Amino acid sequence: MPANVLPRSFYARPTVEVARALLGCILRLGPHAGTIIETEAYLPEGDEAAHAWCGRTPRTEVLFGPPGHAYVFLNYGVHYCLNVACEPEGVPGCVLIRAVEGWGDGPGKLTRHAGITLEFNGADLTRGPLTVHAAASPAEIVVTPRVGIRRSRGLPLRFVAKSDTLRP
Repeated sequence: MPANVLPRSFYARPTVEVARALLGCILRLGPHAGTIIETEAYLPEGDEAAHAWCGRTPRTEVLFGPPGHAYVFLNYGVHYCLNVACEPEGVPGCVLIRAVEGWGDGPGKLTRHAGITLEFNGADLTRGPLTVHAAASPAEIVVTPRVGIRRSRGLPLRFVAKSDTLRP
């Protein structure tokens, strides 16, 4: 395992814990690397906005598998979204990576910048080529409702790093 790559055990925790802990971590793909500055949690139960809400399907299979894998989907036929499967195997929680410093301030912009497409769906984030590395320092977090969804929209599951807390 490359230096500072987050181990599978990092992801095998409750979704909200992972969403908060990813802030300040480094997302790396080839020559691209940037600090994760915004995430959204999608809960395994009671969250109608979660893709796994309707159960296990071929599309959501990654979410039910081992934690620490990428779940990539095409949103509204326009742009790709990068999610991280978390929770223990069989429990479909995931975290949407909404923004990465230097890659883009939205999920579509960051996947377009880095060239993340459906080919990365199911990729093991603990082994590469797409990896997440430990944060240099923890971020101070602002919590808000999620953005751009219709169902379960009032849940406070969007986490944003205060920019001035990411500097060592």
